[in-house]
Amino acid sequence: MDKEGRVLTLGIESSCDETSAAIVADGRFVLSNIISSQVEIHKPFGGVVPEIASRKHVEAIIGVIDAAVREADVSLSEIDRIGVTFGPGLIGALLVGLSAAKALAYTLSKPLVPVHHIEGHIAANFIEYKDLEPPFVCLVVSGGHSHIIDCRAYGDFTVLGRTRDDAAGECFDKTARVLGLPYPGGKPLDELSQQGDDTRYAMPQSHIEGSPYDMSFSGLKTAVINLVHGAQQRGEEIDRPGLAASFCKAVSDSLVPRTMAAARELGYKTVVVAGGVAANSRIRRDFAAAAEREGVTLYIPPLKLCGDNAAMIGAQAYYEYKAGSTAGSDLNAYATKEL
Repeated sequence: MDKEGRVLTLGIESSCDETSAAIVADGRFVLSNIISSQVEIHKPFGGVVPEIASRKHVEAIIGVIDAAVREADVSLSEIDRIGVTFGPGLIGALLVGLSAAKALAYTLSKPLVPVHHIEGHIAANFIEYKDLEPPFVCLVVSGGHSHIIDCRAYGDFTVLGRTRDDAAGECFDKTARVLGLPYPGGKPLDELSQQGDDTRYAMPQSHIEGSPYDMSFSGLKTAVINLVHGAQQRGEEIDRPGLAASFCKAVSDSLVPRTMAAARELGYKTVVVAGGVAANSRIRRDFAAAAEREGVTLYIPPLKLCGDNAAMIGAQAYYEYKAGSTAGSDLNAYATKEL
């Protein structure tokens, strides 16, 4: 504990291309949140190269942890527990953060708390909104995940629906690339879409019989690619802002109604959105409008907490530990891991 008697958690995140460490007090108050991004390194390749990501995590992890401790103005001896992402993610990248967490837990004789990456994204909202308490429905939507989740209690989650193929964030990146936008494509595509007419192009919508909350984005991605390539072959010009706007509308139309329907079915009056794609302005705007129509309280984290970061891992680790979840030195990393 620190001088104020607060429980301190060191969170470590390295599931993809951000090396991050954070100190979180009492599961809700961020004392530091250091992020070392690899975006510029992967930009020439148009996506994350796993082997490069792993090597860069090795180079950054110790410095990032040191910086988090210094910025929080605490000592390692004051830390009560260490939370770390153990999956899902890039296996080599995960192992770097996991190895550092294990070493610290052993050296400092502190509990090691495994955190599922998706649960971490949900917990980002606990940091920003001190009044938020379960139960609620949460949409976690990112480059690797698109899940609608019943959050009944801290650490008590049931997946109601998920993508059957591509994640929404992957679809954003592929669409941005085919439109000639820089990597990562989410923000440039969002900005371009704000200049366009969202009715300019008809986009497909998926409906999965018997699974009303499941989604599919591969058809939407293919439709965009075929539309652009077809126009190029015919020597026609694409309305890039119009296509970006139509695409963003199609993704939002797939995510927002399903999430709101899940909340209605469960009788919940709280809806939470999390993950990198939650930064998209169209999705945020449509959720706000839907929540107002239905009298639901909406929680979406600020942009700085939408992407991968260790503060969300530290926050979730606090609640995982309270529920009795700890791990030993045999904790492994997992490229895929169900909730």
